[in-house]
Amino acid sequence: MNIGPLLDALGLQEETARTMAEDLRTQIEELQSRLREAESHLENLAITRKTVTAIADRLPTVPPDLPEHPDYPRILGVFNEATGPLRARDVCEALDHELLAKNIEGTRAKLKRLVKLDILTEVDTGHFTRKP
Repeated sequence: MNIGPLLDALGLQEETARTMAEDLRTQIEELQSRLREAESHLENLAITRKTVTAIADRLPTVPPDLPEHPDYPRILGVFNEATGPLRARDVCEALDHELLAKNIEGTRAKLKRLVKLDILTEVDTGHFTRKP
């Protein structure tokens, strides 16, 4: 029996497997390099987040700009003196507005806007209070 062709076929398969293994090692090295770069980038981002958070914690909080209407500062004054949640009707009374439906609804709309601006909070439906 002549085993020469068999050995030649095995040699070709070994060479193919060796080439594939070398290609995979090269890919692994490239992926490891990319992984090291990504981990370094993540570390830098974490340091940046920590630094920015530390700086932001030391900055004074600036209240958002109030809408241009004379009632808004007065409404906040009412809430600064309040001891608990207020309804739109209570705020109207404190501002000496007539207790008409249109005035109460207008005040309620202003209170809702202050909630959206994150100045007030609606603790219960229709009950507003100053955010701590």
